[in-house]
Amino acid sequence: MAKKIPMRQCVGCGEMKSKKELLRILKTADGEITFDFTGRMNGRGAYLCFSKECLQRAAKTKGLERSFQMRIPQEVYEGLERELEGADDR
Repeated sequence: MAKKIPMRQCVGCGEMKSKKELLRILKTADGEITFDFTGRMNGRGAYLCFSKECLQRAAKTKGLERSFQMRIPQEVYEGLERELEGADDR
């Protein structure tokens, strides 16, 4: 029997992709928003394509705010964008 591939939806473009193709954004217990590069950290997760466009679209459509059920300040999006640029170098 073939192994089931976990699928997740990007909060930016809305496309369903395998979990490995997406980046996990995490809301920790103390309300901090960060990237979860391992995919194993504790907290509420939302998924995003590895593109700046999807992050900007998620900010515009409030996709992350819906996922985490909280208001997300602009600085958080700017920080995520900087981290995403850094992730391209990995």
